[in-house]
Amino acid sequence: MSQTIVVGMSGGVDSAVAALLLKRAGHRVVGLFMKNWEDDDDDEYCSTREDLVDAAAAADVIGIDLEAVNFAAEYKDRVFADFLREYAAGRTPNPDVLCNAEIKFKAFLDHAVALGAERIATGHYAGVREAGDGRFELLRAADAAKDQSYFLHRLTQAQLARVTFPLAGFTKPQVRRIAEEAGLANHAKKDSTGICFIGERPFRAFLNRYLPTQPGAMLDESGREVGRHMGLMFYTIGQRKGIGLGGRREGGAESGLPWYVAAKDVAANTITVVRGHDHERLKSRALHARDAAWVAGHAPSMDGSYGGKTRYRQVDHACRIESSAGDAFALKFTAPQWAVTPGQSAVLYDGEVCLGGGIIDMASA
Repeated sequence: MSQTIVVGMSGGVDSAVAALLLKRAGHRVVGLFMKNWEDDDDDEYCSTREDLVDAAAAADVIGIDLEAVNFAAEYKDRVFADFLREYAAGRTPNPDVLCNAEIKFKAFLDHAVALGAERIATGHYAGVREAGDGRFELLRAADAAKDQSYFLHRLTQAQLARVTFPLAGFTKPQVRRIAEEAGLANHAKKDSTGICFIGERPFRAFLNRYLPTQPGAMLDESGREVGRHMGLMFYTIGQRKGIGLGGRREGGAESGLPWYVAAKDVAANTITVVRGHDHERLKSRALHARDAAWVAGHAPSMDGSYGGKTRYRQVDHACRIESSAGDAFALKFTAPQWAVTPGQSAVLYDGEVCLGGGIIDMASA
């Protein structure tokens, strides 16, 4: 049945092909370009203008209208403020997860409904299906290398009920081929990477504009100072590059191994570093998470066995729920996980179905 569907168009090939597929399926399609950042959108690092031009060009080829809407105020209040709070607290947040829940599938959805849309669509690589009991399930995409269900795990059942993901069954090469055959100029456009509002700019310089820098001691596992850090917010668990200790040799069998960030102590303003990728201080079997959000519509059973991710670029690892109370839960993995990082999301899967997850606040051996 033909529907009115508003498609979030970013200027990239994925969202353009999503709109194209829906138009070919007979739907009334309207494109919506979201501007979510404007503090410095006139400098060399922001691609908003170029992206809008690309989105408009794609909409013209597809034969649909395109509207540009400014969600910068909502983004700053709902996403960026949380981003700064997390970094100030010594954690490493993932703003893309919150952006999806608060902007792309909330502010955008509300705006689309006001335009008369029955559904919204994006170019995310994920799937959605009715579970048969009035619920909806968030599914992995066919392209495992591009699957983005991890970033969508905070969506609600109400949001899932109004969303369609046209690229669920396609691989990235197939999407680019469809775009090229349709004459879309962005068919070979490079995928965007990193945090959307930072772009390719130097990360430390960006954070320095919003948070005060507090240098401190960098300690080895025995508590001996081996260097100085520039501020806790500039480092994350498992980080190797950019810690300023490369090449330092002090004798001993492991003196040539690279340094990694293993822990951050906010109260003492110190960072603990260890030598070697496989150091035991970088491995954790258990974690505690807060601010749980179950896209499945309810918390998973504690009797089940699940697949869990503690970061996006990671295969699932077998785990079980050790405890669950309110919006917090604890996970236990059957095998050690590397560099489990407070502030990142722990996301659970039951086969191809994404169940939801929470924000990691503590990891343990």
